[in-house]
Amino acid sequence: MAATLVHAAPEDDQAGGVKRGSELVNLMQLGDQMKTSVGEKTNQMLGQAMTLLGVPYKRGGSTVETGFDCSGFVRHMYETSIGRLLPRRAEEQAAVTDKIDRNDLHPGDLVFFNTMRRTFSHVGIYIGDGKFIHSPSTGKSVRVDDLRAAYWTKRFTGARRVQEAPAADTANR
Repeated sequence: MAATLVHAAPEDDQAGGVKRGSELVNLMQLGDQMKTSVGEKTNQMLGQAMTLLGVPYKRGGSTVETGFDCSGFVRHMYETSIGRLLPRRAEEQAAVTDKIDRNDLHPGDLVFFNTMRRTFSHVGIYIGDGKFIHSPSTGKSVRVDDLRAAYWTKRFTGARRVQEAPAADTANR
């Protein structure tokens, strides 16, 4: 994306010639571009995730060909769509992401549940409107469920936000 530079202050200030105004505008524009880029990537990821509805659950699975378990599905989606490599297990994914309030959920955020007497034993990806996509359990397949359903509400243990991948993260894959 090309950025149009706008100078909000004189080129040189009296304190030593630093171009503070244009630097501030550049940083603000870069921030806006990053938000747009992350938003577009998230939308693409969710679109791709929806194409995987019906892929069977497979304990330890992390590919379309073999099937997915919950954390394998999340890892696959973030790696292939956004280039962000997450750990393999749900509790590890919770540990490396930023805690957010349930009321602050945005599409692409991770939602965690206690389904096996462990705080972070299940994970899915929030898609908006109170719904999330996940690979639930043996005999089932990737599907969309409602966070407000009694089963999920009772077991909800937290929400996390995945930050943009640092350069070293994508470079060391």
